[in-house]
Amino acid sequence: MQIIILGAGQVGSSLARNLVAEGHDVTVVDDNPDPLHSLQNKLDIRTIIGHASYPEVLTQAGGMDADMLIAVTNRDEINMLACQVAFSLFQTRIKSHAFDHRTFSVTIVCSASKPSPSMSASTLSA
Repeated sequence: MQIIILGAGQVGSSLARNLVAEGHDVTVVDDNPDPLHSLQNKLDIRTIIGHASYPEVLTQAGGMDADMLIAVTNRDEINMLACQVAFSLFQTRIKSHAFDHRTFSVTIVCSASKPSPSMSASTLSA
């Protein structure tokens, strides 16, 4: 599968490692080049420096061909907006992550379609 991960923080990096290990083609997008360079030195992935919710960045990341987009930036509003933009432009399967800093809970907040059966539950629960 071709998967775009928005956010190269702890969650995005962990997902990238797991998905690459499972044989998926992964592109990671972040507006900070430092974690992207670190990931690119360790993994066989594509990286894009840019803002996750910008249509041109999502297009550059391969949104037209992506099977799934996983939004895990540190800003919930960016995650939700990026999901909506990707679905509107590309009808991409979407998973979004929301982190509630008050309760430290993680919730899937939008899903355009069911995940592929080839995706393991352990990968998506990172």
